[in-house]
Amino acid sequence: MIVPMQVLVDADNLDVPRLRLLVAALQGASPADVVVAGAPAVLEAVDWPTHTQLLPATGWQGADLLLARAYRAQHQPLLLATGDGDFAQLARRHPGPVLLVSSTANRSHNLTAPHIIPTDPALDGGAQLRAWLAREQRCES
Repeated sequence: MIVPMQVLVDADNLDVPRLRLLVAALQGASPADVVVAGAPAVLEAVDWPTHTQLLPATGWQGADLLLARAYRAQHQPLLLATGDGDFAQLARRHPGPVLLVSSTANRSHNLTAPHIIPTDPALDGGAQLRAWLAREQRCES
């Protein structure tokens, strides 16, 4: 059984233009288990791929808690879209490769490790994001 790539998106920590670049890249990639948590208004502002699990969250840390519950520690690639340092331990301890999608200005300096590749899709139109997805898709084949 092939386990799809895991995608966790903290929609409260990325602006809508970055979220749309992420969605565009995901639509061209292999199937992924996409979980998005955030304020209902943010979730409604983006046309998410079909089969995306949307988790409306309210209150401080609400989205973080939902995403932490959805996380699976597997060797498959993890795409983590957040600028929040709350996921630093999760990303560092993930057993597979991690792509960190965030705003360069808001990225936590705690979200670093040799297997974590940071990218800001607003800086290159999502080129590095698409390249990483394509590379991980080839590795899964």
